[in-house]
Amino acid sequence: MTKALTCVSRPTHFLNGCVRRIAGMVIGATLVLVGPVFAENTIKSHGYSFFGDLKYGPDYKHFDYVNPDAPKGGEISIATLGTFDSMNPYTRKGRGGALSTVMYESLLGEGVNDQAPADVYAEYYCLLCESLEYDEGKNWVIFYMRPEARFSDGTPVTAHDVAFSQQLILDQGLQSYADAVSKRIANIEVIDDHTIKYTFNPEVSRRSLIEVVGGMSVWSKKWYEETGARLDESRLEISPGSGAYMIDEIDVNRRIIYKRNPEYWGKDLPFNVGRNNFDEIRIEYFGDENSAFEAFKAGEYTFRNEGNSRQWATAYAFPKVQNGYIIKEAIPDGAPPTPSGIVFNLGREVLKDRRVREAVALGFNFEWTNESLQFGLFKQRASFNQDTPLMATGKPQGAERAFLESLGDLVPPEMLTEEARMPHTSDAKRLLDRRNARAAMKLLDDAGWAVGTDGKRRNAADEPLRLTFLLNSAGSATLNAVVENFLSNLTSMGIEAVLERVDASQYTLRERDRDYDLVFDSYIPFLSTGGGLQQVYGSEAASYSLFNPAGLASPLVDEIIEASQRVTTKEETDTTLIALDRALRYEFFMIPVWYNDVHWTAYYDQYEHPEPIPPYALGYMDFWWYNADKGAALRAAGALR
Repeated sequence: MTKALTCVSRPTHFLNGCVRRIAGMVIGATLVLVGPVFAENTIKSHGYSFFGDLKYGPDYKHFDYVNPDAPKGGEISIATLGTFDSMNPYTRKGRGGALSTVMYESLLGEGVNDQAPADVYAEYYCLLCESLEYDEGKNWVIFYMRPEARFSDGTPVTAHDVAFSQQLILDQGLQSYADAVSKRIANIEVIDDHTIKYTFNPEVSRRSLIEVVGGMSVWSKKWYEETGARLDESRLEISPGSGAYMIDEIDVNRRIIYKRNPEYWGKDLPFNVGRNNFDEIRIEYFGDENSAFEAFKAGEYTFRNEGNSRQWATAYAFPKVQNGYIIKEAIPDGAPPTPSGIVFNLGREVLKDRRVREAVALGFNFEWTNESLQFGLFKQRASFNQDTPLMATGKPQGAERAFLESLGDLVPPEMLTEEARMPHTSDAKRLLDRRNARAAMKLLDDAGWAVGTDGKRRNAADEPLRLTFLLNSAGSATLNAVVENFLSNLTSMGIEAVLERVDASQYTLRERDRDYDLVFDSYIPFLSTGGGLQQVYGSEAASYSLFNPAGLASPLVDEIIEASQRVTTKEETDTTLIALDRALRYEFFMIPVWYNDVHWTAYYDQYEHPEPIPPYALGYMDFWWYNADKGAALRAAGALR
């Protein structure tokens, strides 16, 4: 599934990360060819942030965290689980290959599957453009493109390609993204081959407009017109991109190799200095976690971003680690953790009752799970902005309380008088916490699900309380064990809890159709506001958005998101986002589970990285580099092929 391959792995800024890479950009606009535009009282810059504060000036030579002298060469190889049958990540049909967006660039750039720059948040710097110009009210923006920009087939990247790409995603892209953005753009003007202007709808917020249009992937108009291809079809042949990497080899369901384009037009830009250092990025596919790990030990791939606590704690005592051929390193992660957890499908009638959701949640024992299955390595997540200044704490006070009070009856009274929702606590010594079980069973009784003579919970119509948990069979053994034990607790409460393990392709289809009661999934943290908040948390696309697996539709959440985009100062923005975190936790559509504030990495000792790693990206495919001498030594020792 495209989402799982390109989004869930890590948090990024809205429309600067996974939402932008997957959905591209959708607009409801008229394309117009016009003459030169002259503007007064405008701002012209090499980058953009809503409040105008950019860390890197117009003469920056490179980002501070990169090694500008990093050597080019070598290969980095990683593993992923499951299958793929398409290299088109923008279609709902088929299962996109890993990193299948890596070839495409945007006017305002980003990293290889990561945020760039990785040491600041909500700042965007020119890549396909050399500058942008906008009025003080942000009613319009003009991008001046780099004439030297080229697709990998040698054809120029022009404003016509930008306009075509936007119309293509409007006509054939994701509906949820179209709904989120189509009302925001009033007009697009292709001024000349390398200049394009966007005019925004005067009735919408100015927030996240410039970075959204600047963040759209750009495809080749010429290729699409010559091939007749569609964006919404599954296929292996895809439009050439303008990025540093291009497809070199595809072996369906086994391997994808991307090679660095030796003619990459942007290799000397300050934006790219010290980055895109590997000659090849290779992705190996495996059917399950165990086979993937054994392949790493054998040297079939060389870098592992470990997510399995059991393996991290117990499985790295093999000879290649002990003799130093493989480095095991925990690297601090400064980004807010991905809000992962057990998601309720709010479209299911039984789960619309908050009492049922509360009872089900009490069946999850984080403390026992962490100690017994995860070696005590995780912390319990409470917030959608965990451990950041935008995490709601305690009772609302000061500016946050005043803001919530201004929303009137939309805000439940208890939100003003009670502390922000925190996860329940459980007994770490026993799987079924008796206190929590009693509380859960009372909630179920109150909700009309009484225990029948067969020990099963039934309603007045004698229908059993049955919940299915959808799980990808390619997932880790630890996650399987977590889910099985959780469902065991639900069964003890009289709930008919059914685990449905399906293969990767079926999982993709059922997730897209929201065919489950419970699923282990993720949302996205937010350190700033933008149009992507509506797509992920808003009501308008709740019934079909791929990024809202619960189908959350809350008028309160909608109004807070709208308010966050109307305010004009950073302090006001922060206040609304703290309130949004509080409201999302109050709505309770997910059982929060665990998080890790470090990257668990294991890699063959032929890679090096800057010190320190920047806070918002690990960047192993972006700004790490290959040490040829170390690589040769590993091969001479027989540690690698």
